[in-house]
Amino acid sequence: MSPKRRGAGCRRRCCTRAASSRAACAGRAVRPVLLPSPEARFDELASELADLCARGVDRALTDAEFDAWALRVFRWQFARGAAYRGYCIVRGATPETVRGWRDVPPVPTSAFKHVRLLAVEDGRAPEAVFRTSGTSRGSERRGEHAVASLALYRAALLPPFRAHVLAGARPRLISLLPSPETAPHSSLSRMLATVAAELGDGPSRWYARADGALDLDGLRAAARAVVGAEAPVLIAATAFALVHWLDALAVDGARLRLAEGSRLMETGGFKGRALVVARDELYAAVDHWLGIPPERVVNEYGMTEMLSQFYEPVLSRPPAPAALAERFHAAPPWVRTRVLDPVSLADAAPGEPGLLCHFDLANAGSAACVLTEDMGVLVSGGFRLLGRAPGAEPRGCSLATEELLRAGARRA
Repeated sequence: MSPKRRGAGCRRRCCTRAASSRAACAGRAVRPVLLPSPEARFDELASELADLCARGVDRALTDAEFDAWALRVFRWQFARGAAYRGYCIVRGATPETVRGWRDVPPVPTSAFKHVRLLAVEDGRAPEAVFRTSGTSRGSERRGEHAVASLALYRAALLPPFRAHVLAGARPRLISLLPSPETAPHSSLSRMLATVAAELGDGPSRWYARADGALDLDGLRAAARAVVGAEAPVLIAATAFALVHWLDALAVDGARLRLAEGSRLMETGGFKGRALVVARDELYAAVDHWLGIPPERVVNEYGMTEMLSQFYEPVLSRPPAPAALAERFHAAPPWVRTRVLDPVSLADAAPGEPGLLCHFDLANAGSAACVLTEDMGVLVSGGFRLLGRAPGAEPRGCSLATEELLRAGARRA
């Protein structure tokens, strides 16, 4: 892990407090905080951000352009979220002191279990609420993400999916996830429903119940139909559901040879499950039982607390790395990622692992800067996901969550 960094570029709380005290002692005037006007509407900001996302994943933002957007989103969230505003003030971060996206205080994913983070006009309700399924740490409290704009969510979701999963094709969708009707608060189910509408290949079929159990009879019938039609398919599944389907195929002795161009979007991992299968073993089984080779398996990395997703660009930027360990996840232009020391939350040294911290402009209606409990390392083109931080909640995340909760309590 990297050493704690101090000096001219330090933004840590102790330093910002000291700087504020020195300014006050010197008698310098403190300018008023610049906030959005009271009549400003979230829909206006969301519409402009949706237009930004609609440009697609190939139009990169310069550092200056991203900072300009990030500052605008931060000012909005500082003005509209009382708990977040208090948390930022404690950390010495206001619209007057924040100079770029790296200066914005991150909100740990654990905070979504305790505080509703909704940055909209007073009295406005969220258009949807996504809830986590639970964590590997056994917590009974579920995280909750209040979604201010489903239009912005859709705008951020579709361009990366088109680029990295569809990659110019229009395969038929087979979903091993519950439908949004049976799992209305699942962000994954909402995501696949949005994708199904985009593909527009007839009525969507969902082969999992709300509790995650698979409809194996339905899957058998669907498999026979797509194999007979020789039509490429897109299978969307959590790793856990996928293992159960492959086990059922093995019991049936039904080795499928899906059409050329078929692909798998795998997500979710085995968080909180007793059954864990190594990734290379899982992909080898997919190749054997479904006829989808590893180079056509795309891992999606997303979370309830973020509206944007990350994908391995194995289809969009071939050839895929021969070793799974060499794969990485690419971010869309409206997301930037840092890797932070788990204790100090300072930037990790280049090439060193740490906690992934994402700034997602699509999260303008909640918390744009999200600190995860996932370990990763920055690489050219994106980041390499290393898995969950071991043991208890990382100290940096825990302290940040406590500060946010105290700030919310003072303003309740």
